Amino acid sequence: MVTGYCVKCKEKGAELSAPEIVQTAKGGFMAKGKHEKCGTTVCAMMSKENAEKAIEQGATKSY
Repeated sequence: MVTGYCVKCKEKGAELSAPEIVQTAKGGFMAKGKHEKCGTTVCAMMSKENAEKAIEQGATKSY
């Protein structure tokens, strides 16, 4: 599962519900999703390899 850092509640390793893999304007990859506890949007930067692994595990591809 894809994890990130929640800025609102300061939780490290927060699991993203319904993660969506997005490619940035500079060519990097980012996972966006909702934090299950507080409901805010959490983003996590990742490499191409990790993005492909997340897509294989069930994340939505949007690029």
